[in-house]
Amino acid sequence: MEYVILIIVIAVLAVGTGGWLLFVRPRRGRTLEAPKPQAPPADQATTAPAGSGDAESSAVPDTPAAATGVLELERPPPSAGRMVRLRARLARSQSSVGSALLNLLSRDRLDDDTWDEIEEVLITADVGVVPARLMVDELKTKVKVLGTRSPDDVRGLLKAELLTQLDEGMDRSLRTTPNHGIPAVILMVGVNGTGKTTTCGKLARALIGDGRTVLLGAADTFRAAAADQLQTWGQRVGAKTVRADREGADPASVAFEAVSEGIETGVDVVIVDTAGRLHTKVGLMDELGKVKRVVEKKTTVDEVLLVLDATTGQNGLRQARVFAEVVDVTGIVLTKLDGTAKGGIVIAVQRELGVPVKLVGLGEGPDDLAPFDPGAFVDAILG
Repeated sequence: MEYVILIIVIAVLAVGTGGWLLFVRPRRGRTLEAPKPQAPPADQATTAPAGSGDAESSAVPDTPAAATGVLELERPPPSAGRMVRLRARLARSQSSVGSALLNLLSRDRLDDDTWDEIEEVLITADVGVVPARLMVDELKTKVKVLGTRSPDDVRGLLKAELLTQLDEGMDRSLRTTPNHGIPAVILMVGVNGTGKTTTCGKLARALIGDGRTVLLGAADTFRAAAADQLQTWGQRVGAKTVRADREGADPASVAFEAVSEGIETGVDVVIVDTAGRLHTKVGLMDELGKVKRVVEKKTTVDEVLLVLDATTGQNGLRQARVFAEVVDVTGIVLTKLDGTAKGGIVIAVQRELGVPVKLVGLGEGPDDLAPFDPGAFVDAILG
């Protein structure tokens, strides 16, 4: 009987000790840490929340860094040669247009039907009806003068005509040099979903990679995700973001505060992101004009960049006209150019507004924004 009692006591002690260790040991020996955020690969993108009003794709998360931890500072590469590096990607989407034109121009006999087909290819590529007819007339004249045509002759003719239409003489440089300690100011405008916020972030990366200091102004106060997204872009590369403390704040006051902060801190460039707005909404367009006027009470707006989605074609031209009437557009940013064979929009929009395409978006990676190079663009089209 004594043995039975002894065995029971030992069993009770063993169970009690094990339970005590089970509950106490984790507290003494292990500390849980929040997971560290990791930057997504360059070819991976996240999308703005559904219903946010501006469905932009981005290579950074839409949540602010404060919600996920401290982001590691990145060193963006310099922008020199970026268009050349991205030429192959551009060629994959645009070469079908060039191939069709070269094949048509290389036929033994160029009759009226063939010239109509050439014009149709150009119009389909969003060159526009008037520019397409001008190009066809010029090519007709040159072909008659040359007579015989080798493949090299045809390629040379087409390249020369495309470069003429793209107007290589246009000044495509961005004004990003401070003037007597006053930062250059860039205002980013456009309709919903064209990629304005993403473009602001990519442009900030490119400028910082080139040695500039940048401050971002989140004047899209109607969409909280836009300010969060812009702030995350800035934190990754060391650019401060000025934003409103509440949703729906006056965008002009945020833009003014951003420029004032940029002057006080002595940065090189202030990039102001504005809310996406339908070009048909008069009130919203008037508000955009107010943003520009308020900023100009502090300093000059050096660049007004109109962000257009290359896939929208002629609808993008209608948008461009209205924006140009409200604010003095100095340059065009064409996004999503890598995913369409409608590269002729470059020619059409330049002809419509008389301002150059300065930047093109060639992918969803953080460094896929490139200065527009007419020569590289035409080479990509022709293969």
